[in-house]
This record gives sequence, C-alpha cells and structure tokens, in this order.
Amino acid sequence: MAILHSNKANKTKKFQLKDTYDTPLFGNKEMDITLPKNIIGQDSVSPEVAYRLIKDELMDEGNARLNLATFCQTFMEPEATKLMAESFEKNAIDKSEYPQTTELENRCVSIIANLWNAQPDENYLGTSTIGSSEACMLGGMAMKFRWRAAAQARGLDLTKQKPNLIISSGYQVCWEKFCVYWDIEMRCVPLDEQHLSLDTTKVLDYVDDYTIGIVGILGLTYTGKFDDIVALNSIVEKYNQRHEHQLAIHVDAASGGLYTPFVNPELEWDFRLKNVVSINASGHKYGLVYPGVGWVLWRDEVYLPDELIFSVSYLGGELPTMAINFSHSASHLIGQYYNFLRFGYNGYKAIHERTKDVAQYLAKSIELTGLFEIYNDATNLPIVCWCMKENTGKQWDLYDLADRLLIHGWQIPAYPLPANLEEVIIQRMVIRADLSMDMAELLVRDFNEAIEQLDKAHYLVSGGENKHTKPSGFTH
Repeated sequence: MAILHSNKANKTKKFQLKDTYDTPLFGNKEMDITLPKNIIGQDSVSPEVAYRLIKDELMDEGNARLNLATFCQTFMEPEATKLMAESFEKNAIDKSEYPQTTELENRCVSIIANLWNAQPDENYLGTSTIGSSEACMLGGMAMKFRWRAAAQARGLDLTKQKPNLIISSGYQVCWEKFCVYWDIEMRCVPLDEQHLSLDTTKVLDYVDDYTIGIVGILGLTYTGKFDDIVALNSIVEKYNQRHEHQLAIHVDAASGGLYTPFVNPELEWDFRLKNVVSINASGHKYGLVYPGVGWVLWRDEVYLPDELIFSVSYLGGELPTMAINFSHSASHLIGQYYNFLRFGYNGYKAIHERTKDVAQYLAKSIELTGLFEIYNDATNLPIVCWCMKENTGKQWDLYDLADRLLIHGWQIPAYPLPANLEEVIIQRMVIRADLSMDMAELLVRDFNEAIEQLDKAHYLVSGGENKHTKPSGFTH
C-alpha cells in the first residue's frame, strides 16, 4: 500500500490510501467482501466495484432473452436505450417543466388512437401509465364512476349490493386487484374445453343493474387467445336497446393492442365497435419498449367522468391528467415515441410478422414430436401453448420438461389453466421480437434433447410421491 506523509505542527501522520486505478479489479480488496444485505454498509466503495458486485449477483437470474415466460420486451436498439438513459431524470408528471416530453406523450396517444380506429366525430383522450395494470385500473374506475352516476339518476339503491364487473376466468391478476381495491364484485365467466376465451353466450347470465361493465380480453395471458369482441359488442348492443341500464365494454388489449393493428388490421375489436368505450395496452409488450409503460384511451371524453380528470399547469394554461401514479421517469414513454418514429407502420408490421413466423415454426416443431396437443399455434398472438397427450407412456410431465429446459437457460413455464380447467396442465412460450429463427432452431434442438434425456432419466423432479400439483415460480 502507498503511504502518504504529512508534516503539520512538526508531527508526521500516516494515512493509508485505498487501492488505486492501476489495481486490477479482482485484486481490489473490496472484492474480498460480501454485499451488504439488510443494512447499509458503513463505507463507500468505488463505482466500478459497486457495478461489478451487483452485476455479478444478477448473473444468477439467467438471461432475460431466454425467458419465454414473459411478454415484456427484452431488447431495444442501442439508440433507444441511450435516449432513454438520457431521459431518466425527466419526471413524466411535470407537464410545465418538461413540455416537449408532454408533447411526445400526446403524440403517442394520437398515434395509438389512430391505430385503434378512433372515430372522427368523437373526442378521444388518453394517457401513458405504468404498464397495463394502471391502465386497467383507470379503465375500470371510469366504468364504475359512470355506472354510479347513471344508477343514481335512475334511482337505484346503491347500498343494496356491490357493483360488479364481468370478465372471463382467464383474467390477468390486475383485474382482481382492481375489484379488491375499489370494492367491486368480480363475476367470472368460466372457461371450458369448448371455450378457451370468453363464452359470450353466457355473458348476460351474469348481468344485472349493478354491472359496471364487461371486460373483453385481446390476448389471454394463459393461452394468448382472443375474446370475440365483435360478438360481445353485438350482445351488448341488443341489451342496451332493451334496457335503461346501459352496458359498456372495456378491452384489455395489454398483449394484442399493439400487435393486431399491424398483423390483422381487418379484425374489428377496437373503437370501430360502438360499445367499446375504452382500451388499454402495454407498450412494454408488443409495443416493443422495455418495462414498464402502458396506455389507456377512451373513445370520447364523455366516457371519462370529470371527477377522474385533474388539471395541471402547462405552458401558461391547463392540461388534464388522469393517471393514478405521480412522479415517475418519462424515459419509457420517450422510448415508445422512438419506436413509433423509428419503425413506422411497416417496420412494426415486419417485426411482428417475422415474430409470428418464428412462433408458427416452433408450434409445428413441437407438434411433430407427437407427444403434445397444441392449444395455440400463434393464430392470434405469437404464443405457443401445449399440453401432453394422454397415454403417451411417458414417466415425465411438463414440469419435468420445464425443469430440463431450464438447464439450457430456457425459461418455459408449465402451469394449470384457471378455475374449471385446473386439471389441465399446459406449457407456454411467448415469442418476442428478439427471438430469431436461428435461436428458434437452437431451442427446438434443446427441446428435443430434453425429451430424449427425460426418457432416459432415473430421477424426475415431479416423479413418485413428490409429483407436482401446482406450478411454482410463475403467476399471471
């Protein structure tokens, strides 16, 4: 160690210097410590050491690019990440301090409204959110507040029972949270073997005067399948023509909202349908932005009650805001605008269609094994789901297959379907833009190798008395 001598008042003091710039990183004495776990450390460490210690701990999680459990984007272009990094300090909620950021957010809302076929004779409005979960909360709150005002006008006794929301049992957990937080009864239309999405023929069985609305899902997280929003709209229209109580549809398009307009633009699910009053989507799914950014739009301002709109100062005027969250970085909505500008319509279309090609290749490869029944072959979203056929003679199951694939780094979960189908165990791959055909071929190689190894295995994770009955480490 270097020694520094200081002469002061005829006395010499000795100070030990820390490691210097020429000390090799892994020769640094600070690399001989463990990270503080539950209390803050006493001393500072150099930035490069702090970076390396934390980065090395995170290696244990595996490679996010190989995580086919998640819908969330795991790749953005270097220019996008640079732009986002340079925007971390911008507070999205401070409209007057960051007016150009606000302008970019408004442009994104307009772009999305156009993709969702907002009607020219209506005044759409919308906002960015922290993922689709906040967006769903806002869409649900708007339905509740509108229902309450209309029910009071009709003289309905609001204390007689709780308001309710109708949704399929394949819902994402954010809807359960919404119902708990805002004291709503969730009425679930169960899935069954014939209806792996919302059974529209049974929807009205769950409707009464306390129904605040119906949620249609454009891409169930379990299977990737779409609810039939056209059929749902027709049912709601006929109901509304006969009843003073008016139903409305919110479309949870977290997964499909920024995919379908590019791949299947002819599919009607959006504001082309009269009774679809609000839609949410995740920008960090097929909007191709890192987590987390979401979007929620209303087809017209009449569908967002005034109580939920707050005014903030903006360039000497007033700007409406309706988000639940307050201070958060604007970097992700800026990343969304970068993608819209960078890719354009044709770029998004090319990315999503290639992603679908990869998904269909994987679905066909899995089907060719002869062991699995395909539940979804990327018909709606680029999602591949399958279950094991009966009487295969195999001693292993999908939990074992998931465990074996994890050895190669692939995270491909196995889990039961929701209530009424919980005995059906499926496995699911979410194919994202960063999974190339070359990587997909490697995945098929590893998939077939995993099957071969399981056939020869002497020990199975789910074998014998320890056989799994529930999934672990994966929830919707």
